[in-house]
Amino acid sequence: MSALDPVVTHEGRAELDPARLDARDPLAALRDRFVGAETPLVYLDGNSLGRPLAVTADRLAGFVREEWGGRLIRGWDEGWLDLPTRLGDRLGDVALGAAAGQLAVGDSTTVWLYKLLRAAVDAQLRADPRRTEIVVDSDNFPTDRYVAEGVAAERGCRVRWVEVDRELGLTPDLLAAAVGERTAVVLLSHVAYRSGYLADAPRLTRIAHEAGALVLLDLCHSAGAVPVELDAWEVDLAAGCTYKYLNGGPGAPAFGYVAARHHGELAQPIQGWMGHAEPFAMGPGYRAAPGIRGFVSGTPSVVGMLALQDMLDLVEEAGLSVVRAKSVALTEYAVALSDAWLASLGVGLGSPRDPALRGGHVTLTHPRMREVVAALWQRDVLPDYREPHGLRVGLSPLSTSYEEVHRGLSLVRDLLG
Repeated sequence: MSALDPVVTHEGRAELDPARLDARDPLAALRDRFVGAETPLVYLDGNSLGRPLAVTADRLAGFVREEWGGRLIRGWDEGWLDLPTRLGDRLGDVALGAAAGQLAVGDSTTVWLYKLLRAAVDAQLRADPRRTEIVVDSDNFPTDRYVAEGVAAERGCRVRWVEVDRELGLTPDLLAAAVGERTAVVLLSHVAYRSGYLADAPRLTRIAHEAGALVLLDLCHSAGAVPVELDAWEVDLAAGCTYKYLNGGPGAPAFGYVAARHHGELAQPIQGWMGHAEPFAMGPGYRAAPGIRGFVSGTPSVVGMLALQDMLDLVEEAGLSVVRAKSVALTEYAVALSDAWLASLGVGLGSPRDPALRGGHVTLTHPRMREVVAALWQRDVLPDYREPHGLRVGLSPLSTSYEEVHRGLSLVRDLLG
């Protein structure tokens, strides 16, 4: 089976034998590089927290002994200070389709969303005081919605909510009806956290731009699993985390993207010493560093960036298009098993059926899913629960096997049967 083959037999029927699928998986051998992949535990939550790579343990130990322990404060001059932008450039090259000088790693997703949204709103208000609306869909991730509400309150703006189908997300038709001469910024998720709906980011960006609005794209459920082309899509701003499909570890630093055409026009609101043009001059006033460096605020979390470097190496080795093909195949397999085993038990599909409209996870719905998820966790099968009544199957392509998906959903069948 090539990386692009669907999970079906030549007769057109779904292939449900996990051993056959794992044997034909071109990425199967890479699974052994992840800590815990050899254990009986079934991990179906890689879109919340990715497994660690074994090589990262050696990197962390070496860093403590040699860089931190051996170089001490000299490490800042020997590379630590530039790590947010150097790692940002690598992330842009491997996974996000962004040329150098537009990405930085650091802070949290929430902080990046605030900095970028506030900067975009302020720039739009300066250019046209009538642009007082932030467009957000009603089922966007809570942080995105909360940040939008906070920025709107600070700047005397309002949030224009777009009601969406929870099994889908923000469609082009819905966005076209919501934007207009009052729109300052459109804040949207590339992959919906609940349903996995994969938004048409380039088309949505064109619609927003035609209305004179800027676009801030949340890439938390995309980065590392779904191909992204920030430059080609002409996205203005983007933010996302690195602990899901990028396996950076619990609380690993997030990233922010500011298109080069906006450098010098957008002023970020959290002015810290690391974003200063001359941070060690310790001057009396703030003067932003040029480019993406001006969007850095505080001291870089160097230790928190170590694991991400290893995962970017692996994604580059595998090839993001091949990773995406495996992701599609895994979600198709989960849907096929649900159709075969769970539909007759009243389980519904809370995600798009068309794999081209899905990211890397699938949500299955049933009134008993909360208790089912609790019971699964007791048996070392770890999916996620999302309201209302949703069991979210997160399938990290490089570390998840078909056999894991088979065992996990077979237990769901047993618990509901």
